[in-house]
Amino acid sequence: MTLKTTRIIVTLGTCAALTMAWLTWSPQASITQANAASDYAEMKKFSDVMNAVRKYYVEEKTDKELLEGALEGMLSNLDPHSTYMNKEKFGRMMEDTSGEFGGLGIEVSKTDGGILIVSPIEDTPADRAGLTGGDIIIKIDDVISRDLSVSDAVKLMRGKPGTSIQLSIFRESEGRTFNVKIKRAIVQVASVKTDILAPGYAYLRVTQFQEHSAEQLKKKLAEIRKQSGGKIYGAVLDLRNNPGGLLDQAIEISDLFLNDGGIVSTKSRVGNNTQSNASKGDALEGAPLIVLINGGSASASEIVAGALQDNKRAVLMGTRSFGKGSVQRIIPLNDGSAFKLTTALYYTPSGRSIQATGIDPDVEVKAVRIKIEEDKDNPRISMTEADMKGHLANGNGKSKTKKEEETLPGQPSDKMVERLAKDVQLQRALDLLQGLHVLQNIS
Repeated sequence: MTLKTTRIIVTLGTCAALTMAWLTWSPQASITQANAASDYAEMKKFSDVMNAVRKYYVEEKTDKELLEGALEGMLSNLDPHSTYMNKEKFGRMMEDTSGEFGGLGIEVSKTDGGILIVSPIEDTPADRAGLTGGDIIIKIDDVISRDLSVSDAVKLMRGKPGTSIQLSIFRESEGRTFNVKIKRAIVQVASVKTDILAPGYAYLRVTQFQEHSAEQLKKKLAEIRKQSGGKIYGAVLDLRNNPGGLLDQAIEISDLFLNDGGIVSTKSRVGNNTQSNASKGDALEGAPLIVLINGGSASASEIVAGALQDNKRAVLMGTRSFGKGSVQRIIPLNDGSAFKLTTALYYTPSGRSIQATGIDPDVEVKAVRIKIEEDKDNPRISMTEADMKGHLANGNGKSKTKKEEETLPGQPSDKMVERLAKDVQLQRALDLLQGLHVLQNIS
């Protein structure tokens, strides 16, 4: 028997085995002989193409390369989020969820014409380079990204810390294309960051939903409460440019601010539907909550925003979110590889699907860059009655001096003061929080 004959027999045998496996797995109660024959014909067509590639392709390819390419093509043809991951790619994905990896620090997806930046991760090389959600990477060094899969693009962008990479970016909002050179670094993502906006008002920032994010947020919120003398009048939950992450963490963080009600439900084609509900216990004890979202808020971020909005627990502020309302299941394989498959859509408590539509904020506030300029020749001098020599006392007892006010518990950090001066959306959120607190006290 010749090698060619043996190979054909082995290939057809594999096709037959795969066909039988498919028929066994299929959820249908019965399959007609005609359907079985059709499936077998399709598998034979695959083997014919594979044999032709083996024989005639300009470069020699191993069976493993061809089969992995076929798997990758099959899954990527379904939707932008289903994908095959070989052992190396699967390892990189596990690094991402653990919170430390080497690269640029951007969440990406596939789009027409290139690789779409969903959002840069805060305090990473990509963020510091000025990349924003909605930017399209059209070239990675000299490689045109239009023909790359997401996993291949990620592989190119990651590399040894300290090395540089050049990206060609198309920014639709400005109608221009430009190049940006970025130096790779070890990306250590702190998924939860907190600060104080003003005495009694907490700033809660979640950059990604990673392992233990909910636990970290709960701990940091307790620290802020202690710093504020046990009182929190309101909080801002900042989910801007948060690309998502682990579903269970989104559910736990939603539950952190809810006493009851639904959080999220999923519906699949095969009936494996789920429903998550809140348990009693609001970490803010009913204090007002503002959630900031924008076009870089995706997936798990939208679950949290939708849950808090539908339960009327928070006011959403900012701009419309990204609109990724699908659920992916990661299925490991025996050889260390895995594949990610879109298995369901998720729905907010009111039954909304946000797939490809996103979540609209209750109060739209567009991002505006503020540049603070000081006139050194004519500095502005702020003066009040209290600054004037010999001013009369107010009769209300001893008033606090400026120095005493600065030492009150729960003061914002210098970094927060600087951020508030430039971040219009955050300014508006604090204004609304303070107004809601006043109304609560009146009522």
